[in-house]
Amino acid sequence: MASMKEIRSRIKGVDDIMKITNAMYLISSTKVKKAKRNMEATTPYFNNMQETILDILVHCGDEFSHKFLDERIEIPKEERKTGFVIITGDKGLCGAYNHNVIKLTEQIIKEHANPKLYVVGSVGRSYFIKRKYNVDDDFLYAAADPTFYRARSIAEEIVAAFENGELDEVYVIYTKMVTSMSAEPRVIPILPLHRADIEGRVNGEYQSYAVFSPSPEAVMDMVVPNYVKGIVFGAMVQSFCSEQNARMLAMQSATDSAEEIITDLNLSYNRARQAAITQEITEIVAGANGLKK
Repeated sequence: MASMKEIRSRIKGVDDIMKITNAMYLISSTKVKKAKRNMEATTPYFNNMQETILDILVHCGDEFSHKFLDERIEIPKEERKTGFVIITGDKGLCGAYNHNVIKLTEQIIKEHANPKLYVVGSVGRSYFIKRKYNVDDDFLYAAADPTFYRARSIAEEIVAAFENGELDEVYVIYTKMVTSMSAEPRVIPILPLHRADIEGRVNGEYQSYAVFSPSPEAVMDMVVPNYVKGIVFGAMVQSFCSEQNARMLAMQSATDSAEEIITDLNLSYNRARQAAITQEITEIVAGANGLKK
């Protein structure tokens, strides 16, 4: 049995760790609330962007063509250049959050001949660079505290690469928070635009009468980049919320485990203390009996 001094030292160490995990839980809780407020404040604007795109597609008919609708079917599959915007975290201690995103990414990119990775977050960037994947070296974005400014920078780079022919299709891989207790990694296409995807994301009916000035093509030139920014920003916020929520659950579990360990150590300490007292009493009694003899 360990001595009382060793047990006290261990109790103090576990208690210090418990304070840290509890503080991290509270910090993550605050960050989740802030990120959700940002998302709720910007969601209506980007929903209108999607509705505008659907209006154009519906009013112009199936014959309408645009560079952002070009699926480049003339390029064979083995020559297509695919971009993946992958959103991971900057830190660990968040359960399987980073692992799930990385695992899904590795499964998806096996299906593409020429993948190029645009990784948000230092955890994913370090993982893919270490394994010699084709990672954009200039694409250095942190996952912490997502802002519309960062989303705009990312979206502009992706849209420019698509327009220049450096990419033929672009996907976003992120983590969506399904409930307060669960999240799952997802992959969504963002370029080129697919009519079915737009219709699936828009709730409600399109306008029966609309005028696009100076032309539907010019409106698409302006709206689609903003739409992509909204998709990227939404994915960043969803991933950030999922990461913080995973960290909250992990830290809560760690705190609960620490409390259980402290309870067991206190029992061990009391047993050791009782054994020490019993031994002292036994020695005193034995000494007293020896004096009587």
